[in-house]
Amino acid sequence: MTYICPVCGYDGLEEPLYDEDGDPSYEICSCCGFEYGFDDLDQEYSFEQYRRKWIEQGASWFSDYLKPSKWSLKKQLENINVIMEE
Repeated sequence: MTYICPVCGYDGLEEPLYDEDGDPSYEICSCCGFEYGFDDLDQEYSFEQYRRKWIEQGASWFSDYLKPSKWSLKKQLENINVIMEE
């Protein structure tokens, strides 16, 4: 099972963002580089603020070697709607 990043819509996270007690995974998204527990709690970024910053800076992949060959930013961002509907 994989999870969707609420920042960039990447659907390859290996852990839930937070456990049942609300503790963060500290997993770093391979696409946008957001680290759950650091960027949100320590740096106080909202998902929307980080997304805006990431896109403004060119939406570069954090782990470029994992970037799919036919990657579409627009299509990936649509995954965020899936999370919002749950």
